[in-house]
Amino acid sequence: MRTYENVVGTPVERIEDLRLTRGRGTFSDDVRAEGQLHAVILRSPVANGTIRRLDVGPALAILGVHSVITAAEIGRPVPRVPVRLFPLPELAAFEAPVIADGRVRFVGEPIAVVLATSAAIAEDGRDAIGLHIDEHPAVVELDGALAGDTLVFDEHGSNIAIEYASSVGDVDAAFDRAEYRRCETFHVHRHAAVPMEPRALLAVWDANACRMVVTGAAKAPFVTRRILAMLMGLPESSVDQIEVDVGGGFGARGEFYPEDFLIPFAARHVRMPVKWTEDRRDHLMTSNHSRDVTCDLEIAARKDGTILALRGAAVADVGAYLRPAGLIAPRNVTMFMAGPYHVANYAVTTKVLLSNKTPSGTYRGPGRFEVDFFRERLIDMMAADLGLDRIEVRRRNLVPPGAMPYSLPSITPAPTPSALDSGNYEITLDRCLAEFGWQEKIALNGRLIEGLYHGIAVGCFVEGGAAGPKETARLIAHRDGSIELRLGSAALGQGLATSALQIAADALQVSMDRISVRHGSTTLLEEGFGAYHSRSVVMGGSAILDAAAKLHEIVRQAAGRYLNCPPSEVAIEGTTARGPSGREIAWAELGELSADGAFLNSRHTYSYGAHAAHVSVDAGIGAVRVIDYIAVEDVGRIINPLTLHGQTIGAIVQGLGGTLLEHLVYDSQGQFLTGSFADYLMPLATDFPRLHGISLEMYPSPVNPLGAKGAGEGGTIPVGGVIANAVAAALSSLGAEPRALPLSPPRVWQLAQGAKERP
Repeated sequence: MRTYENVVGTPVERIEDLRLTRGRGTFSDDVRAEGQLHAVILRSPVANGTIRRLDVGPALAILGVHSVITAAEIGRPVPRVPVRLFPLPELAAFEAPVIADGRVRFVGEPIAVVLATSAAIAEDGRDAIGLHIDEHPAVVELDGALAGDTLVFDEHGSNIAIEYASSVGDVDAAFDRAEYRRCETFHVHRHAAVPMEPRALLAVWDANACRMVVTGAAKAPFVTRRILAMLMGLPESSVDQIEVDVGGGFGARGEFYPEDFLIPFAARHVRMPVKWTEDRRDHLMTSNHSRDVTCDLEIAARKDGTILALRGAAVADVGAYLRPAGLIAPRNVTMFMAGPYHVANYAVTTKVLLSNKTPSGTYRGPGRFEVDFFRERLIDMMAADLGLDRIEVRRRNLVPPGAMPYSLPSITPAPTPSALDSGNYEITLDRCLAEFGWQEKIALNGRLIEGLYHGIAVGCFVEGGAAGPKETARLIAHRDGSIELRLGSAALGQGLATSALQIAADALQVSMDRISVRHGSTTLLEEGFGAYHSRSVVMGGSAILDAAAKLHEIVRQAAGRYLNCPPSEVAIEGTTARGPSGREIAWAELGELSADGAFLNSRHTYSYGAHAAHVSVDAGIGAVRVIDYIAVEDVGRIINPLTLHGQTIGAIVQGLGGTLLEHLVYDSQGQFLTGSFADYLMPLATDFPRLHGISLEMYPSPVNPLGAKGAGEGGTIPVGGVIANAVAAALSSLGAEPRALPLSPPRVWQLAQGAKERP
């Protein structure tokens, strides 16, 4: 009898790594087409203005410049990139045009596309274009944007695109009876994902076949195909989006940007292949920015620290236009302010504010990173005011296991009811404290040791995942005995191929080396949904289970005919089918067999956990050093602990970078000031040497057959709040209270000096 040892749950090394570490990857910029032209984009040098002159003649006079495309070539009205998630008719006015047509609203907005025989010649052509813009005052600062003295869209009459509201219970009554109340204003600054690989596209138009092939798709290729086909007036079947290796995504990469239209349009316009690769300045200036939220948050509690109510008024600056997923962060800010805590009375509003800055989109833990900073800072402040232990305050308010599934407050407009699916939140808190050595380190809190102040802190969080509505998979048993797995999910560097192979191998009870995996490209399946919201394992993995079950049934049907027995009597062992008489047949002898699987789901998963940090602070120069950091998270079911650990550590580093270093800065005229890594500081491998991640599988999710939960963002979500509370604890003798990120050296120095100077 053949035996098979399951591989789900084991630390299988990523199958992708050997090829990539040997330099054998194929990234977007590695792809070329014969006779291709290179595209360079002329971008607006001002934040707000009216185009008075656009003279492309000098560019066309340069040897090697083939064409220049402006709004005139594209045709009017200029297409706009639609809001993909939670669109409403009244929001269409704020969708981004694919190219500026008379008006520019942020530094970096596309004005013209120059096509030339080389990128260098295209840059010369761009620089030769005669451009004159009448500059208008820019909407940059929060107060001015809210006042509406200057408008991003004059016809709208306000800089508020939409306002979200989420509530449950009687908040006013709870505040009236509360024994304790405190209100604070917090701010999380603008920063961005900044993956290692900038964006790149190659578009090839076949006029005879009326087919557009775009290489460089990521995250959601099928969605990108649908939008591009709509904007170009093509049937979806005439557009292919091809996925290659991707050097990181983190929410920003793979959304539909203006360039995702401009480069294919250019290829069709000139009937030649067109290649575009952005440089780092373009990437920092024009790819989705994120965060940039200010919140007035008020808490009401009993003297024992039991939270009675939360109410907040937030403002999310989303930049000049609404990007396809630009509403996710503001919606999450509105819905998830309470995080893992039971708050019976809750009321939060979020104004979505337009400004003359680069449009915003999603970035790892969108909205959740922000609210965790707001909430966890306020909880520590409350605990100090009431003279209570901050651990016990958290423990007292965590959603109890018996309350699961725990309904979350809904949101308007476009309600989306959701509920925390399963868990015991105290378990991860207790495990985090034990692994961190909280009791041993508590004596360090606030102490000055060799000129450095030391502080420790802890924070709790939930992580949403598994967005629907669907994911697809196909399994093909080939005549040579191999098995091919095709996925509608996309790979962004998260180890999708390895995890998917583990799930498929166990479902089919065959070794992983018998299976090959392909994913992402629109040529592989009729439909797919992509990689976002920590969904690939939950949704894609569940679709694999469905495909495997269907393939086994197809094998039984085919083998039953060969073995002269009912399909129900066929036993399957690996890739062999056996009848009740003992006769066997290999799958390969049955011909090529295939099965399509799908998983439909409208309920989200919620991983949960706790992080703890020990920092030292040099108050004289404002330097914060992370001495120790630990993360504990229950992810329901672990598919691959090795890839999960890498996800956790990488996410923590991104959270630390956003908390301590990274900051996208504009001046009062809307000029972008952080266009290189000399100004936009990223974490280095040596910056945070002691990071620890522990993943548990205590409470499987009931909303999918794997029991898995999304786990790609929990490492980032609580970092800002935990580090800020640790800095506050370190500087407690000075009375410093961080209320804004980033905690860069100048800001921490100002905090310490300001606290010292207070009477």
